[in-house]
Amino acid sequence: MLTVSHVTRRFGQKAAVDDISFSIEGPAFVGIIGRSGAGKSTFLRMMNRLTEATSGEIHVAGREILGLQGAARRQWQSQCAMIFQQFNLVPRLDVASNVLHGLLNRRPTLSTLFNIWSDADILRALEILDRLGIAEQAPKRAEALSGGQQQRVAIARALMQDPQIILADEPIASLDPMNAQVVMDTLKRINVEDGRMVIANLHTLDTARRYCDRVIGMRDGRIVFDGTPDQLSAGVARDIYGADASFNEASTSTALPSDHAPDRAYAERMLA
Repeated sequence: MLTVSHVTRRFGQKAAVDDISFSIEGPAFVGIIGRSGAGKSTFLRMMNRLTEATSGEIHVAGREILGLQGAARRQWQSQCAMIFQQFNLVPRLDVASNVLHGLLNRRPTLSTLFNIWSDADILRALEILDRLGIAEQAPKRAEALSGGQQQRVAIARALMQDPQIILADEPIASLDPMNAQVVMDTLKRINVEDGRMVIANLHTLDTARRYCDRVIGMRDGRIVFDGTPDQLSAGVARDIYGADASFNEASTSTALPSDHAPDRAYAERMLA
């Protein structure tokens, strides 16, 4: 169980995440949607301990994770895998080595520097790549792969950690529709088959409706919606994105703004 209690992150006088609280039971697939600057990415980075919280607590299975330091913090980061929009692979390394880097927090530094891995670790990496349908790419440099293939390598690297939770920060924002579907199908299959909680920042209502068990909408650092995908109405979209109130409910199946779009104008055009 995940419990977020009054979590805040301030940058100077501005609250990027402003006193948010919610809980998730079981291995749910949760989507977080909202405008640029809503606080989605900051929240995921706080969960993974890449960004420090200003205040609040996050408990996972009864363990408070925002106060962890040193080895305990690194152990948590291995249990809470992060997938990024831009893949964060090492371009000149082969695919298998990139996947094996999911074990960085559990291995001696020298072994990693010299790219020394056990036979068991290599076999597991290849099995994960095979599961994701890209085993044949194992010897290739990561930079030689398509965007969709690179994102699946990033997912394989996350699975190498054997995490409790997978955090995905706009995992399909850089992909074409076909590759986006493959990546989202992969994350959903991992969620269902492995029983792993997945929390993903998403930028379309269609994607949230199709893949998520629950959707959280953020605006200006606060949660303004928390419900099921079928509750994502036009009114909800207006609350989250601030679009003009004249837009009708049928428009909510259309793509909503990415985190790199001029938010209000984009939302109004796309919801119209």
